[in-house]
Amino acid sequence: MSHSDPPRRHHNGFDDLVTEPLDEIIDPENFTPRLLALLSNALVWRESHELRRRFGLGTNDWRVISALAMWPGASASEVSEFIAVNKAVVSKSVTVLAARHLIVLADGPRGSRPLYLTAAGAQMHDDMLPISMSGQEIILAGMTAQQTADMNAWLREMIEKVRDAALPEPVGAATTTSSVGV
Repeated sequence: MSHSDPPRRHHNGFDDLVTEPLDEIIDPENFTPRLLALLSNALVWRESHELRRRFGLGTNDWRVISALAMWPGASASEVSEFIAVNKAVVSKSVTVLAARHLIVLADGPRGSRPLYLTAAGAQMHDDMLPISMSGQEIILAGMTAQQTADMNAWLREMIEKVRDAALPEPVGAATTTSSVGV
């Protein structure tokens, strides 16, 4: 190609596309975080589909109902932290559940808004519970009580490790030092 020739463009105008797999990649069949995510996604999809079909509510709505069954009077922020989802997601579920008279937002001290199940909400909890429990039954099928206890302990330990683990510094990131006490 001479200097006067326009550059060649391949694949939608890009001439530097990587079209072959890289040498160092994740083995998708043996990458544990992927497998855990796939399992979780499959369980959530299955549960959500059935909850929507039977009750017109989704998994996030169920999680709020379930949290309030365990923790009557919790605030939306506390529920959000407990079920580990964004406050906006909980807020949307609270709106839906309150409109369906399954929960109420009470007036609490210093402007807080404790949440409580109504009798209809408690009945909805009892009706939804078997769907959620069926996912656990699928996972635990064939396991002994000790294997289940060991697995749950291991999962709690892994969750703590992930929460405590620092993320690696991005490549090329400058390190900063604190000027506190200098």
